[in-house]
Formats: sequence, C-alpha cells, structure tokens
Amino acid sequence: MIKKIGQIMLYVNDQDAAVRFWTEKVGFVVNAEEDNGQGFRWIEISPSKVSETNIVLHNKEFVAKMSPGLNLGTPSLMLYADNFEEFRSLLADRNVVVGEIVNMPSGRVFNFADDEENYFAVMEK
Repeated sequence: MIKKIGQIMLYVNDQDAAVRFWTEKVGFVVNAEEDNGQGFRWIEISPSKVSETNIVLHNKEFVAKMSPGLNLGTPSLMLYADNFEEFRSLLADRNVVVGEIVNMPSGRVFNFADDEENYFAVMEK
C-alpha cells in the first residue's frame, strides 16, 4: 500500500532558472541533483532537507522527446505556510507575482507565479 507522496514532477523550460526561483525567492533547498551526461538531468528541491515530499525539476523539452505521450502540464500544488502574511510579503518583496488573499472554507489562500508563469497556491496552516 502507498504510505506517502514522495516526489512531484515539475517540467520546466529552464531548470537553472527554476532552481534559482525556488531557492532564492521561495526559500526551498536543493536536496539532490543528477545528470546522466546525455541530457537527462533532474534537480530535487523541497522546503527543507527533512521534507517528506519533494519537487523534482525536469527539463520539459528533453522529457517530451523521451516520452512523447506524457502530460507535461504543471500540477496544481497547494503549499502550506506558517507566517502566512509574512511569507506573502516576502514573495512580493522578491518581485514574485502574488495574488490577493482569499478566504476559503478551509482557510486563507493566495497564489503566486514562478518565472514561467505557472501558478501555485499557498494556504495558511
């Protein structure tokens, strides 16, 4: 039986720019980086070194060639944050596009966009 979600694949156009965005602007860390020397490179990032679920950044163009039928769309991710308003302000101060705070039945939420205009949501927890 499945006991947890381990990795979420995120297919990006520019892996180096994506790593910079997630580490410098969002505060994630790089846990691992692999490169087979033939174009297949992936970078594993997460909010901290001890995170149970990681995001793996893959080169969208390479994966499309390797697996033509694979859905390379951006997954809809809901991230949880402490210091919710402070985190939103930090992103805005770092020139990240952030949405307004919205009150949902399950709590307050805002979204933000990465440099490739993929949107992700953040919920207060």
